[in-house]
Amino acid sequence: MKTKTVVGLGEVLWDVFPEGKKLGGAPANFAYHAAQLGLDGIVVSAIGNDELGDEIVACFEDKGLPHMLESSSCPTGTVQVSVNERGVPKYTIEEGVAWDNILYNETLRALANRADCICFGSLAQRNSVSRNTIEQFLNDMPVDSYKIFDINLRQHFYTKEQIEKSFFLCNILKINDDELGKVCDMFSIVGTSIQQCRTLLVTYGWKILILTCGEMGSYVVTPEEVSFLETPKVKVVDTVGAGDSFTAAFCTLLLKGESIGEAHRRAVDVSAYVCTQAGAMPVLPNHLK
Repeated sequence: MKTKTVVGLGEVLWDVFPEGKKLGGAPANFAYHAAQLGLDGIVVSAIGNDELGDEIVACFEDKGLPHMLESSSCPTGTVQVSVNERGVPKYTIEEGVAWDNILYNETLRALANRADCICFGSLAQRNSVSRNTIEQFLNDMPVDSYKIFDINLRQHFYTKEQIEKSFFLCNILKINDDELGKVCDMFSIVGTSIQQCRTLLVTYGWKILILTCGEMGSYVVTPEEVSFLETPKVKVVDTVGAGDSFTAAFCTLLLKGESIGEAHRRAVDVSAYVCTQAGAMPVLPNHLK
């Protein structure tokens, strides 16, 4: 059987912590973990003609992660990250960087035509160039593919109009409890969290809505069922990339034919492990693969 092709399209950057920098960006994190779990994961982004860009290429090659990284005259992206006493990160994201300018071309169209799954977010849509590329890629994918909008609301880099357009383009939404509150305020959706999730699911016709609530657990909502699992108690180093690993594990298991419940369980276990490690791209132990 052909191995499924999974694409992370959007920002690739350096998360700069007080103790040093680590490779990051939600789409890159997603593709990396999907590849660790046995799929053909590929990162699509842009980097600058600079040392930081060269280091990203070297890191991906060292990890064995395929990539399509367009070379840009803008600098490679960086994010200043501070982490509080509970391991929760705060981000300061540089503007006018390479991943704001990902151009669509025939190579990307060919990838879109054969992709089984894509993960994209709102951050890489803050600039019209990358936003148009994401929209074209989604429109050129097979009709039965998974199109995951991992919303990732960051700073002021989103609008109601952009969010709603992405809602219509995706068929799976990944959102956390804080983002759900912001979205429901934005669209005047009331009720409990699960009622709000069901309203969104029905309104936009999605296959699945994933709601993560940090240490309070996570939900997977479909038109037929709601799956809830508690978050394992682990010693948290930081939570950077944990949500991306959750999404990657969940969708990998679905693409391998597993049930919603089994995919949810694996996602919880993988993301809990990532929380015990520094940075977004640790090597997963064999028992989680």
